[in-house]
Amino acid sequence: MSQDRLLQVLLAPHVSEKATMVAEKHRQVVFKVSRDANKLEIKKAVEDLFKVKVDSVNTTLVKGKSKRFGRSLGRRQDFKKAYVALKEGFDIDFNAIGTVE
Repeated sequence: MSQDRLLQVLLAPHVSEKATMVAEKHRQVVFKVSRDANKLEIKKAVEDLFKVKVDSVNTTLVKGKSKRFGRSLGRRQDFKKAYVALKEGFDIDFNAIGTVE
C-alpha cells in the first residue's frame, strides 16, 4: 500500500463522550476513516503513523442526521468510524503529536 493511501485512510480522531469511555475501559481509540477503507488498511495506517501495535479493528457506518436550515431540509453526510484496539503496553497520545522536542 502506498504512503499516499495510508494518509488518506485516517481522517481524524473521533472525540466524544462514548469514545472517551471506550478508550479508558477497553484500550481502544476511535477514528473517522474513509468510507472505502477496509480493516486491513486501517490497521496498517494506524501502526505506521503512530508506531503502535494493533490488536483488532471494528468498523461501523454512521448515518447522517436530518437537519433543518430555516425552511429547507438538509442531511449531514454519512461517515465511517473505526474502533482500534491496541495491544498491551501501547498507547496513542494525541497531545504529543505535532510538538517538536
